[in-house]
Amino acid sequence: MTVNSEQWPEMILKPVGLVRNDIKEPMLKAGEQGLELKIRIEKIREYHQQIKGMMSELVINPEFTDLLKGIEEFSHIIVLYWPHLIDPARRHNLKEVHPMGREDIPKQGIFATRSPARPNPVLVSIVPLIERRNNILLVKGLEALNNSPIIDIKPHSLSYYGSETPSVPSWMEQIHRELGN
Repeated sequence: MTVNSEQWPEMILKPVGLVRNDIKEPMLKAGEQGLELKIRIEKIREYHQQIKGMMSELVINPEFTDLLKGIEEFSHIIVLYWPHLIDPARRHNLKEVHPMGREDIPKQGIFATRSPARPNPVLVSIVPLIERRNNILLVKGLEALNNSPIIDIKPHSLSYYGSETPSVPSWMEQIHRELGN
């Protein structure tokens, strides 16, 4: 079955806010040959643990402050954000990558990975909500870069997003073990 994309409606996304934190550079870079790890592989676990403990501020545009009413009653939120430093030409050319830039793991299709280099690079993270201060949400463990545009925020609830027993391929289990997840 083919899909005629000319019939699809135009999509326009506008940021609702920005991420503020100390992450200035991505861990992965979309290069000519796929994803390139910008830190030594031995340092990945240390980097990941640092991120898990890092605080980020989600600075929501003041015009959307009223939309945050009640969010502080949730322990976790889902943050959808845009990886703004990825070159659009690079992300459109990548079809398959070694997950996390690791050549010891066979190439996978982009949709089978959590790669930030994708046709529509919408990234999603579930993070603990620590505090709300008017239009600023303080969260822990968000891997977004400083100044990443926030597309949306949703409350996290297992009854909506939980899966009873999700399965993942062995290469992803290996990555999770190595990162201490």
